[in-house]
Amino acid sequence: MGRRRQQRFSDSDNRDQGLEHQLTADYCQSLLFHPHQSYLWAPERKQVLERTMISPFLVLAIGTCLTNSLVPEKEKDPKYWRAQAQQTLQNALRLQKLNTNVAKNIIMFLGDGMGVSTVTAARILKGQLHNSPGEESRLEMDKFPFVALSKTYNTNAQVPDSAGTATAYLCGVKANEGTVGVSAATQRTQCNTTQGNEVTSILHWAKEAGKSVGIVTTTRVNHATPSAAYAHSADRDWYSDNEMPSEALSQGCKDIAYQLVHNIKDIEVIMGGGRKYMFPKNRTDVEYEMDEKARGTRLDGLNLIDIWKSFKPRHKHSHYIWNRTELLTLDPYTVDYLLGLFEPGDMQYELNRNNVTDPSLSEMVEMAIKILSKNPEGFFLLVEGGRIDHGHHEGKAKQALHEVVEMDRAIGQAGDMTSQEDTLTVVTADHSHVFTFGGYTPRGNSIFGLAPMVSDTDKKPFTAILYGNGPGYKVVGGERENVSMVDYAHNNYQAQSAVPLRHETHGGEDVAVFAKGPMAHLLHGVHEQNYIPHVMAYAACIGANRDHCASASLAGSPSPGPLLLLLALLPLGILF
Repeated sequence: MGRRRQQRFSDSDNRDQGLEHQLTADYCQSLLFHPHQSYLWAPERKQVLERTMISPFLVLAIGTCLTNSLVPEKEKDPKYWRAQAQQTLQNALRLQKLNTNVAKNIIMFLGDGMGVSTVTAARILKGQLHNSPGEESRLEMDKFPFVALSKTYNTNAQVPDSAGTATAYLCGVKANEGTVGVSAATQRTQCNTTQGNEVTSILHWAKEAGKSVGIVTTTRVNHATPSAAYAHSADRDWYSDNEMPSEALSQGCKDIAYQLVHNIKDIEVIMGGGRKYMFPKNRTDVEYEMDEKARGTRLDGLNLIDIWKSFKPRHKHSHYIWNRTELLTLDPYTVDYLLGLFEPGDMQYELNRNNVTDPSLSEMVEMAIKILSKNPEGFFLLVEGGRIDHGHHEGKAKQALHEVVEMDRAIGQAGDMTSQEDTLTVVTADHSHVFTFGGYTPRGNSIFGLAPMVSDTDKKPFTAILYGNGPGYKVVGGERENVSMVDYAHNNYQAQSAVPLRHETHGGEDVAVFAKGPMAHLLHGVHEQNYIPHVMAYAACIGANRDHCASASLAGSPSPGPLLLLLALLPLGILF
């Protein structure tokens, strides 16, 4: 992948000690005498500091003044913290009244690569985008009452990939890395190990129960996460038949785009990228006519968009769209089926998004819920913030964190459109990344800024955000690159890493699971990742484990809530 040319600054600017002293004095004075305006000052004048060659003196001086000044006045009073804790305690006590309703709707938000450090950094970014210090801010997922940890390993991998993990949290069984919708008996790339080892997903279970279902993603709709909802493939990279080996084709395996259209023919909403995998080889793209990489890829000559349309009943209203304008002009109450493919491959990063052609994740989620909510039986919706992962792989933390903030908007949008009384919402990640931030940064420090110190080894400054490995590793003149010589606030700046790799890697630690709504309390501790869809299915009375629902119905109860509560309190080993 290409690297953007880093912007360098003149030596004369870098050596201007007078400017350093003046800026430091002005900054500290503003913090001391106008603390309520300090965060408004930072995005403007502090940027001058951050884009200037920074000496050890300046770094330490600013760090000292920040540490001494960036304490909001109310936080100096112990009463503030005691009152906050008591309110939190009262909220926790109210959770003793468990929500044991049957979940009519299930919404699953999957932040691809959204490890705990990414969640924390995104929380700070969200606050700083609203001119606050950031640390005290709350993401929408932070407001969920129940939190658990998920163990992400694949059956054959300590540090997982997105395909094996998607099979776990959608299909309820752990699998090998690189495989989707199949058990661990299937070996990656081995087509002949697929048959008989297919496993179905919660999307399939919801559809069988009469619910409407939808998939919304910022990646290709046939990428690892969404594909586990409908496909069974020995290799996540078999996007179309063009990417499949001849042996797999001769053995009868089908590519993932083909399976999207054929396996579950009545998925009501599909939105994301991946246009080129739906069209015959070299078919010109509707948006990028001159771009050869955007052209169709299919060797079988099929037009999967036409096939998708042909599968829909004539009395139903189906729509294929490819841009934001078409999406926003739809009347969701007259749409029965929607296929929106807004890019040939993955969708653009939120920071790079074209507001005319590409909808935001929150806009897609809003339309999806409006369409799916028409079904009186309810719905299941899978929403993936998929490019969080891509930003991290490229070492572009700013891109990754803005993707999280946009997914957070979508979570809030979904919350405004649904009720916790009948909608179970789960937010989680498939895996983490080797992304971290530290360096004793003071309160309110720009999440993309410098640590308030220089290395005690090479005497150079460093950014708070760093990666364990990745493309940000640089040596200049036999030494670590001096980050004050580059624009580290740039959208595409690649944060420094300890080990040089073309692509940064996943991390292996547990990830968080946030839950609210019916039976959300069943996500309560440290779980295997494959436990998640069993909870969602149990809450909605779909899938194989429905005895509790039938028993309640036979007893004449209008709702299986009381029985669900009784069963939920039994040891999980009995239930599952």
